[in-house]
Amino acid sequence: MFFRTLSGRFLLLTMIFVLLAEVLIFVPYVARYREDYLLTRVERAQIASLALLASDGQISDKLAEELLDTAGVYNVVLRRDAVRELVLSSPVPAPVSATYDLRDGSIWPLMRDGLAALFLPDNTVIRLIGDPVQEAGLLIEVTMNADPMRDSLQDYAMRILVLSLIISVATAALLFLSVQRLIVTPIRRVVRSMATYAKAPEDARSLIVPDSRVTELREAEEALLHLQEDLMKALRQKERLAQLGGAVARVSHDLRNILSTASLLADRIERSDDPKVARAAPKLLNSLSRAISLCESTLAFGKAEEPPPRLTQFVLRPMVEDLVESETMAAGDGTQLVEFLVDVPATLSLRADPEQIHRVLTNLVRNARQAIEATGKQGCIEVTARDTEEGTAIRVIDTGPGLPQRARENLFAAFQGGARKGGTGLGLVIAAELIRGHGGALSLERSDEEGTEFRILLPHSM
Repeated sequence: MFFRTLSGRFLLLTMIFVLLAEVLIFVPYVARYREDYLLTRVERAQIASLALLASDGQISDKLAEELLDTAGVYNVVLRRDAVRELVLSSPVPAPVSATYDLRDGSIWPLMRDGLAALFLPDNTVIRLIGDPVQEAGLLIEVTMNADPMRDSLQDYAMRILVLSLIISVATAALLFLSVQRLIVTPIRRVVRSMATYAKAPEDARSLIVPDSRVTELREAEEALLHLQEDLMKALRQKERLAQLGGAVARVSHDLRNILSTASLLADRIERSDDPKVARAAPKLLNSLSRAISLCESTLAFGKAEEPPPRLTQFVLRPMVEDLVESETMAAGDGTQLVEFLVDVPATLSLRADPEQIHRVLTNLVRNARQAIEATGKQGCIEVTARDTEEGTAIRVIDTGPGLPQRARENLFAAFQGGARKGGTGLGLVIAAELIRGHGGALSLERSDEEGTEFRILLPHSM
């Protein structure tokens, strides 16, 4: 299975290509080694023959034998002044199998003969023809046993082969590690990001963050990021349109009733001089206002499109304190009825979109304040936050009258979960959507005559 992966195939191809390169180097090396070996034998044979000539041939047979053994040859023929002279000789154990002319330095014959020399049979006798060094004659011929040359050549070839394998493995390993770091690891990161995003398309934490320093991979990561953002927007828009479609029938029914009432009142105003007309006019205006508000809310929900959250690290407490101060100012005369408590650690920080988190908390706190003010009784709103094993838990707790049963059953359904008269219930729907975009969840923990508690759970920073 390993060689079916990109890494495995690259490693295999690298080793093959390096070995091919080593073969192209190996054959010339072997050919050059064989040539140098034979030239050395010719030079030794020439030195031995010159030693004999210097003594005018007055050396013992034993010394002549030692000279031949030292040179590693059987016979030495030296051609000088157009005379071919057998200078040194000894018994040749077998017929001459091949003759090699060292004066021909062509690369192809040398490579061919070098490879053939690796596989010569035992007791092979060969003849060498070459030019004497220092112009000590016209031509020199040497007869020798090829076994030492073959053995030495095989040993040299084996060392070259082992070295080639070491170089191949080392090169392949370095290239493998480089490709792993520069290509395979970023590709795996892109694949993991795609898989993570597929599990939770609405979670902004699953969006890939382009950080590759390789141009092509960086472009691929940026293209994937744009695709994920576009798909996230499309999914949100699809969800909104689905909810809008389900609400159209109910909106049409409610709108028809509202406008029917307005129509009856308008007809009465037109036809009658009854003094009660003055009291009926505000009802007409109120009905028309409700109809317009419902239509605007419906259109706004269908067209709205929340951008993906821009995740940054920020401290939560200053945001909550600013929110509470704004709600205190907005309450006006109701300030004496509502007490705000903030129980958020000064060092607690989140990795989230500050603007979206502020919108969610504002919606929850404002709903709680308006619910308490509607009762005309004193109440308290508390905002707490704690780090837990699951993530950061933010709670908005009030001592208001609680949510109606119908609102609790359809809390996060558009146009169905409104708790106030004339409300559309879109605030909590949008708030829940924003929290889902952070990979978290907005839930109603309790709502009864003692108050209401909402809980926001945001995952820990990755």
